[in-house]
Amino acid sequence: MNKQELKEIVIDQSKRRIGEDLIDRDIYDKAEETIKNKFIIIISGIRRSGKSTLLNQLREKYLGYYLNFDDDRLVHFKIEDFQILYEIFLELFGERDYFYFDEIQNIEGWERFVRRLHDENLKIFVTGSNASMLSRELGTHLTGRHLEIPIYPFSFLEYLKFKNIELEKNWQYNTHKRVEIKKAFNEYLYLGGFPEYLHSKNKEYLKTLYENILYRDILVHYNLSNEKALKELVYYSASNVSKEISFNRMKKMIGLGSSTTVKEYFAYLENSYLVFLLPKFEYSLKKQIFANKKIYFIDNALALNLGFRISDDKGRLLENLVFTELKRRKNEVYYFSEKGECDFVIKEGNKIIKAIQVCHDFNKDNEKREINGLLESLKKFKLKKGIILTNDQEEEIKIENRLVKIVPVWKFLLEKDF
Repeated sequence: MNKQELKEIVIDQSKRRIGEDLIDRDIYDKAEETIKNKFIIIISGIRRSGKSTLLNQLREKYLGYYLNFDDDRLVHFKIEDFQILYEIFLELFGERDYFYFDEIQNIEGWERFVRRLHDENLKIFVTGSNASMLSRELGTHLTGRHLEIPIYPFSFLEYLKFKNIELEKNWQYNTHKRVEIKKAFNEYLYLGGFPEYLHSKNKEYLKTLYENILYRDILVHYNLSNEKALKELVYYSASNVSKEISFNRMKKMIGLGSSTTVKEYFAYLENSYLVFLLPKFEYSLKKQIFANKKIYFIDNALALNLGFRISDDKGRLLENLVFTELKRRKNEVYYFSEKGECDFVIKEGNKIIKAIQVCHDFNKDNEKREINGLLESLKKFKLKKGIILTNDQEEEIKIENRLVKIVPVWKFLLEKDF
């Protein structure tokens, strides 16, 4: 790139400041804790989930060099331009110890420059919206030198902060506070957690976000020609959140040549953090690989606006919300199915340590199905306690010497000790 043009971009971006009314993200403290260690910090997640804001919050407190590569003026930036960039930083701002690079995965070979900075004992924070690109590059040149911090759209706790709803001590016992929280949860279930969408409520924003992911992160990057099939795959996924899928069935449905191609397309969607495939728990790795997966979306609002529904289907939206929270908590999650089905089992080390069912209402119509699926998993993994998450029920029941806790999803999202 022309040095003068690059300098103008650096100056322009350095003038941008973050707003005053930012939500205190749960992940901020964890990111700040890494400021003094020697690792390169990778902040990863879907577009518009708050990566850039987190980066800017850090750089306002810890002065450093900054460049956002998701800028159309940097489309011709190449690896050899990093040295020019470094010289511009020194010329404009003098010596600084921190580097903040936004969406750096857009630049091929970026990891070589970052490693050089790391070898000079400088601290680097980078963000990225493509898991595949990041993992490949990190694995080849930055093994053992980096820590990854995943970021998601707002959690329910962060949504409450957005709504200026405070959780004072013993809030669980305050009737007015519980009503306020439940009302907020009913909004969050449909509005999701993308910060800008919560401000605007403009569905065009979600459409634009989706198109950016589809075209910039998938079609262009992987050089795919079958745009129609990819769109149909997303449409089907958004319409069938929390349901089991078969690659073979999907192949026939959307007209792709093989189930392997379907699997690859899903991998691209997962790499963009838009969609997640939940594997079935099997002790045999081979069986696990070939078993059907269940599909979940990063955000309920996005799923609702990209898919088709003939009913409210709150139960599936609740289940999707629980799944994304389990991911946010870094749980290793599977579903379990034999005679019945348990929505989520959580693995720690070599053991399954928790079993969770999700349903909107626990009632006479579904009681047998929900209990049987949960009980089967509790027996299988020798667990004494299981959880059924519902919209707003709370009680404890004993079944065959095992405790089943029925808990509202909104309470589960706010308390970590279930």
